[in-house]
Amino acid sequence: MILFPAIDLKEGACVRLLRGEMDTATTYNSDPADQVRRFLEAGCQWLHVVDLDGAFAGKSVNGAAVEAIVQAAGSVPVQLGGGIRDEAGIEYWLGHGINRVILGTIALRDPELVKRACARWPGRIVVGIDAKAGKVAVTGWSETSTMKALDLALKFEATGVAAIVFTDISRDGTLQGPNVESTVDLAFQLTTPVIASGGVSSLEDLKALKAHEGSGIVGVISGRAIYDGRIKLTEALKLLQG
Repeated sequence: MILFPAIDLKEGACVRLLRGEMDTATTYNSDPADQVRRFLEAGCQWLHVVDLDGAFAGKSVNGAAVEAIVQAAGSVPVQLGGGIRDEAGIEYWLGHGINRVILGTIALRDPELVKRACARWPGRIVVGIDAKAGKVAVTGWSETSTMKALDLALKFEATGVAAIVFTDISRDGTLQGPNVESTVDLAFQLTTPVIASGGVSSLEDLKALKAHEGSGIVGVISGRAIYDGRIKLTEALKLLQG
């Protein structure tokens, strides 16, 4: 199981939000490239980056910070989400060092675009499904749709989507533990691999997800718990890779 340390970008800095609300941002590092180096020194083999400003604006905003991250990451792969909503944006970032692009809002609004992107860039498109009470939220989580998370995920079965990043918004940034039950339920009903996100607070949470690896959960994203020191990266990596 892969551990994806999260780098969420707001105004060029690494921040964490509480339940996705921008006015709750806590800044952990004003230098994203420095944060990348810290993650790599601990042994991380993937990076998860989100342009928070871009998610609200509907276009990439923190481009300079993302490029600095890519440069610092070197050969370590990076997946990027936030504000990428057309094929031009996908093409740009996949041509500028990003290994996988995460599509969220556009996956709800234009699933056919996602399918075209999967055909054009096999294995490099991830769908981000963020849920409030089981319903998909978009535009930086500021809008909640009537679409169920599972129903949206099923639209992309057998289309070549590399993974589904599933986030329970009610848990994100709260350190209350991930919604293991909902994540496992989703993973069991899909052939597409699932990456768990939201609420991870301890090694015990990682163990709980690791125990369900057979359901199709291939990775977990963690942010605040790593920045706060609640999770030591070396221990987490050893646990998940074991």
